[in-house]
Amino acid sequence: MNFEDIKTRIEAYQADGKKLFTTSSFQSHSLVLLHILSRIDKNIPVYFINTGFHFPETVSFRDYIGEQFGLNIVDLKSDVPKFMQRDSEGRLLFTSDPDHCCYLNKTQPTDAILMAHDVWINGVRADQSAVRAAMKVEQPARHGCVRFHPMLDWNAKMIWQYQKEHKLPKHPLEEKGYVSIGCEPCTRKLDPEMQEREARWFGMNKVECGLHTDLISK
Repeated sequence: MNFEDIKTRIEAYQADGKKLFTTSSFQSHSLVLLHILSRIDKNIPVYFINTGFHFPETVSFRDYIGEQFGLNIVDLKSDVPKFMQRDSEGRLLFTSDPDHCCYLNKTQPTDAILMAHDVWINGVRADQSAVRAAMKVEQPARHGCVRFHPMLDWNAKMIWQYQKEHKLPKHPLEEKGYVSIGCEPCTRKLDPEMQEREARWFGMNKVECGLHTDLISK
């Protein structure tokens, strides 16, 4: 979808009285959707899923982008305190059960947001993983919410071209070799032979946090 197509779809949702929101990890490639939305309606809330494990650079970058784009950023945190996010041996869950860690810090908090909104504008791309390649531009989410995937048919080249055209800044960790940036304990630098999302949860047989699997209606 191009800018005009996205704008038309969003304005149609709004004309129908739909309540919209988006989520963002504030990686460099995420800024394209945020910039597009800022050109359409700066009041659409942008939820930053603050797990408490992000790189400090990501949090600073979030604040900078929010100011530059004039975004309505909302911090979203888990209701489960970190001292309760431990396994039977007292280790934080990201070391022994990353799926449950993601559930408590990402999926569960976002699930509550779905109940209060009608449309989730989500920046997934089909070229990022097999799970995402199977998605559609619009599909049902939980609690009667709809997921809208305006970037689904975009590829890395199109992202780069938009970034260049609009002179979008880059996440400060990119120049240090990080491409797919999530929580600090579960993110590593990308090796040449790795796919983009293999840098996340490296060695854990995991490429999705649950936001794009658990929060889609079957």
